[in-house]
Amino acid sequence: MKDKERRRSSIFSLLRKKKLTRQYSEPGNGSIFALNRKYSVDSAILSDFTKTEDGGYKMCLHQADAREVFVSNGELAGAASDTDSEGSRVGMPNRPDRKQEILAHIEANYVADTNFDIGVAGELVEEVAEENKSLLWFLLKQVRPGMDLSKVVLPTFILEPRSFLDKLSDNYYHADILAQAQQVVDPYQRFVAVVRWYLSGLYRKPKGLKKPYNPVLGETFRCCWRHSQDSYTYYVAEQVSHHPPVSAFYVTNRKEGFVIEGSLLARSKFYGNSTSAILEGCARIHLLNWGETYVTTAPYAHCKGIVIGTLSMELGGKVHVMCPETGYQADVEFKLRSFLGGADQTNSIQGRIKRGKETIAILEGYWDGKIDIKDKKTGEESNLFDVSLLKEQRLPRYLMSMEKQQEFESAKLWIKVSEAIQNEDQIAATEQKTIIEEAQRGRARNLVTPWVPRLFHRNLHPTPPDGVIDQGWVYNHLNTTPWQADELIEYEEDFVIKTLREGPPPVKTSVELRRDLARRMSDTDSHDELTRPKSSARTLKQSLFAIDTALREQTLAIERLSKSVEIISEAQRQAASMRPLNVGRVPTSSHSWDLFGGFVLAMVLQALLNWVFYQKD
Repeated sequence: MKDKERRRSSIFSLLRKKKLTRQYSEPGNGSIFALNRKYSVDSAILSDFTKTEDGGYKMCLHQADAREVFVSNGELAGAASDTDSEGSRVGMPNRPDRKQEILAHIEANYVADTNFDIGVAGELVEEVAEENKSLLWFLLKQVRPGMDLSKVVLPTFILEPRSFLDKLSDNYYHADILAQAQQVVDPYQRFVAVVRWYLSGLYRKPKGLKKPYNPVLGETFRCCWRHSQDSYTYYVAEQVSHHPPVSAFYVTNRKEGFVIEGSLLARSKFYGNSTSAILEGCARIHLLNWGETYVTTAPYAHCKGIVIGTLSMELGGKVHVMCPETGYQADVEFKLRSFLGGADQTNSIQGRIKRGKETIAILEGYWDGKIDIKDKKTGEESNLFDVSLLKEQRLPRYLMSMEKQQEFESAKLWIKVSEAIQNEDQIAATEQKTIIEEAQRGRARNLVTPWVPRLFHRNLHPTPPDGVIDQGWVYNHLNTTPWQADELIEYEEDFVIKTLREGPPPVKTSVELRRDLARRMSDTDSHDELTRPKSSARTLKQSLFAIDTALREQTLAIERLSKSVEIISEAQRQAASMRPLNVGRVPTSSHSWDLFGGFVLAMVLQALLNWVFYQKD
């Protein structure tokens, strides 16, 4: 009993210390550190922890007076070529065994994922141990209803030992369904296949009611799945923003005919006895051979029973799968179990597939069990998928081996926290988690230059469908061209997805050249941190000069118009002073036209003034 009390008091002291440290390190809390911050935490740049000895990717601070920066091989990823042609290397002969070398490289660097825990069907519940209930009450003292939980210190017993970037990859264990979809000729059946794939990525559940780690800024993750046709589906992800927390990801298997890109902003809300984890954003699935793009949104996770009742989690909300090219759209509602609801309400869904306003089919079932689809016209009903069968058809996943991982890859970054959680050592887990989070805050406080994501850049003007939020992050090496006959294999190298070709790389089209030029000139896609501040400053000066010139010209125009208005006003005053002398006289035609002309001139000048001020705004 004394050991339990000692453990609980130690955890309380760690949480209190962490809370106090956060009060003095977060902006807006009267901190003296906040005065020295030149940019928001979004722009934080990663630096230390410990230097790698294996030449792995290294991020560092760029001080304002720095003459040198530490650059390692990983930082050149953004400048790497996306095409690896056997005849494109200077001084190197054609090597017909290059494909075998790549396959051997994949085998040497990727290891099979040994975590096969996918959960069971039904309600996801967990009984909170007595020693952890007091920790939950300590947590509740920090929050209030409606508050965002992103800045709340969470006890480690509710954490799943993996990163949220890893969690997002659960959607692609059945990427072979997309490979089958791109072979379907009928547009409607192809759309149904995409919906089937979308729903197949939701049934995996953690053991117990757990939440993955919040990724730190610049954290990365990669993995792949092997298909039966000697092809791989690759997944790369990066935490591109911390406040707000945004995760960007890219999935590709061009040989099988699909590419997926997306970015999600994760936020959570506390409602007293429940909380919801909401994902704002969308994903785009490109079926390359058909030139179609499918836009999808995500459900939210709802956890209830925090204070009263059994702690449980379920999915809720309405999601959309839409294809603008064909006009098909699926609206699927994830229903929350009511207070008095039975087991038949647990994890249930209802949805419709529409084209325009016409409902074509109805979906009904359970997202962790069976879902049926019913044709609205014929009444014919069939099974869309059965999770019990899908579990046996999961593609094998491969992870980058720990010794090959770079410093800020998820598994390596959180390894000490994960080991402590697996050993049920909450004190050690809290200590290691605090070290990582405080190191991130320290780097943010010392920031002097904007931080640039390594793998993604932001499209500031995305065009999502109506009602859909798009965070706008795009993979630097996005490739949505159909698979060509001269392409041998697609592979990942240092987070860059490349393609091996038989001959020299194809000549880029004018559209591709313009896109590459715009990417290089974009401030949000600069990988040269030394030239970025200079180019940004030059661009800023040019913009300020143009604005100043425009303001001067508008000021002169306003002065001229003001003088004209004063002249007209003086003329009107003189006319008014002469009016008593003309009482009883019949105005001549010439005098009437003069008054009318002055009135018209005043209206024109007023319109010009309005136009000038409108342009200025």
